[in-house]
Amino acid sequence: MFKTVKNRVWAFDAEWIPDPLAGKLLYGLPDDMADLEVLKHMWEEGGATEEDPTPYLKTVVCRIVSVAAIDRLESGGSTKLHLLSLPRDVNDPEQITEKSVVSTFLDKVGQYKPQLVGYNSASADLKAFIQRSIVLGIQAKGFCSRPNKPWEGDDYFDSRNSEASVDIKEVVGGWGKATPSLNEMATLSGIPGKIDVDGEKVAFLWLDGKLDEIVAYNEFDALTTYLVWLRVAHFGGHFTGQEYETEQELVRELILSEIENGKIHLKKYLEEWNRLKERI
Repeated sequence: MFKTVKNRVWAFDAEWIPDPLAGKLLYGLPDDMADLEVLKHMWEEGGATEEDPTPYLKTVVCRIVSVAAIDRLESGGSTKLHLLSLPRDVNDPEQITEKSVVSTFLDKVGQYKPQLVGYNSASADLKAFIQRSIVLGIQAKGFCSRPNKPWEGDDYFDSRNSEASVDIKEVVGGWGKATPSLNEMATLSGIPGKIDVDGEKVAFLWLDGKLDEIVAYNEFDALTTYLVWLRVAHFGGHFTGQEYETEQELVRELILSEIENGKIHLKKYLEEWNRLKERI
């Protein structure tokens, strides 16, 4: 169980797909091979079967296409939430590059030093950011800075002695068949899990040029991660029952505000949250 809830928390989630360029480089595929065919080859090399045609691949061979986070900032006795997502503009050729998405996220983490919260983030999301940053030639000095001693500052590379990064999966399960997925933990807690899209479909959305749908799906997962974190934090005594209710209401207010500002897809998330709350 995590011991602290810092003044600034980012509950985040990233979406990635097999990187066509990585497939061409690693397997000697022709430059003019269609991206779909490259991805199929990469899945075959990764152990694809009839039952599992799109197996999980090593993160180093995957391209990060989106990242979303709920930013919780506690200051002066009040708490404010913001929804952050990259790319901000899916129609901007520069913003949609992997280098822009990854460097922007890590630069902001290094600048603001939030407590990162994810689900399977210790072995997946964070490792993906580190590996792909190295591959892309990105420098992230602020993110990579480490204190001389654990108690002297945040350390995103030391999950044992620092709570700069919290992996909810490690708190509730760890590894093995008994470990719940984010969808299972969320749905059974009355929190929306997977809506319309799951991780296996992200690559096909990207191939179809539907980056906006990927970002929307990513935002759903960031909201779910945050709400599950709130529930775990309440379990651990970081929020009283009344404080927990207040924190959930802040999320509802955030969603309504984002809908008013044009993020209509979040209506579906709110409707599913209301439906689950009525059933449980």
